[in-house]
Amino acid sequence: MTKADVVSKITSKTGLNKEDAESVLESFFVTIKEALAEGENVYFRGFGSFITKQRAEKTARNITKNTTMIVPAHIIPHFKPSDEFVHQVKQRQLHTA
Repeated sequence: MTKADVVSKITSKTGLNKEDAESVLESFFVTIKEALAEGENVYFRGFGSFITKQRAEKTARNITKNTTMIVPAHIIPHFKPSDEFVHQVKQRQLHTA
């Protein structure tokens, strides 16, 4: 499913026009990205959490050049689905198998 597909579903479910639905969706994405960039986690009960994770410094290998390099510690965005969300997806897979 693409962003355009999501916008189409939103328009059919809410009655919003395409431009408004796309604007709301884009604002949602921007808000989530800004919050995570500021170190703030975002929680949606029954859906999941957008959080940041700290990755430790590590040594990596470039096997083609046979060299090692240090990958510095860094922060990455992460999505953790709620238990309800996970259960719903698992139920869907059971019914289609």
